Amino acid sequence: MTKSRYIMIGGFLGAGKTTAIQKFARKLTEKGLTVGLNTNDQGAGLVDSALGRSNQFPVEEISGGCFCCRFNSLIDAARKLTADTRPDVFLAEPVGSCTDLVATVSLPLRKIYGDDFQVSALSVLVDPVRALRVMELEDGKRFSERVRYIYLKQLEEAEIIVINKTDLLDTDRLTTLRNGLSERFPEAGIIEMSAREGDNLEQWFKAAMETELRLDRFLDIDYKTYGDGEALLGWLNATIEIEAPNDGEFDGNAVLEKLAPALRDHLAATDSQAEVAHLKMTLTPIGDPNEIAAINLVRDDSQPELSHRLVDPLEDGEILLNIRAEAAPEHLDIAVQAALAEVLDGEFGLSHRITHSEHFRPGMPTPTHRMTKA
Repeated sequence: MTKSRYIMIGGFLGAGKTTAIQKFARKLTEKGLTVGLNTNDQGAGLVDSALGRSNQFPVEEISGGCFCCRFNSLIDAARKLTADTRPDVFLAEPVGSCTDLVATVSLPLRKIYGDDFQVSALSVLVDPVRALRVMELEDGKRFSERVRYIYLKQLEEAEIIVINKTDLLDTDRLTTLRNGLSERFPEAGIIEMSAREGDNLEQWFKAAMETELRLDRFLDIDYKTYGDGEALLGWLNATIEIEAPNDGEFDGNAVLEKLAPALRDHLAATDSQAEVAHLKMTLTPIGDPNEIAAINLVRDDSQPELSHRLVDPLEDGEILLNIRAEAAPEHLDIAVQAALAEVLDGEFGLSHRITHSEHFRPGMPTPTHRMTKA
């Protein structure tokens, strides 16, 4: 076998990584290449994995910590995909709150398993509205300083910064962001695109496939501040089975469109200081994971966006719910319980059963390997 190309695509929560990766995987498949996806999260039950499988891509999910802390699991997952499907290209999506990925994932992968993998430069995607606020180029609600520290460190180690969702900005705001990024991170190449609109994707695809990992750039990072920043974030993953009464049917798209803002509003009512980083849900008919609706909300002041729609009404279904926010995990749980009761029971008259739920704060990052020039 020739070496598999390994492309890691980072970026903070809500940057649009999953949409971009699905478009990338589809393009590679159209070119006759086989693709394997590695998804990653602090918990289990990922929307990202469900979306990948619904699009018929082989997916291996690494849960319980970032790639850096679960490096051996990452290798095992890659080998499993290699044994099952022999991918030409791996597309890996790390946890959106993680950084220092070059020293803890890319370099170890290249140095220890260089006979198996050709490692590309790290791409980091940004939501442009969030980036303008984090970089203090525009007013708006921001994360606290330790969370902001993680965000900026992600950009500092990127070799390719991708301004995603360019359709959200006019020319002047886009120019302000591009100039701000170029001034602060002069070593990184900058690409502008919109994954959801399909604008300028080819430039990024080419750069990600052809730009090799540099071996002379290492991130200077304070792990105490990094860990403190992660610990300020709340995580909630849940799986909910829903059913219409008396063999009836319901509009699954409408359920998600009502539930997402209800979750946001109940969180704000529970914790006025909370800031949503990413709220995403899928809804599939029970027993048919290939039919899927998906919705995202990436900031408190943004509107939910339905990226995938169900064609037909449902008799029953399964919701995968992932929320990441700067908020106490117990506040996330309270908001979810209230929103489910209001929307599912109250507005749609559906019965629901939570089959899996976990809410927590990420632990201190402890990489399996960390390689630097020293």
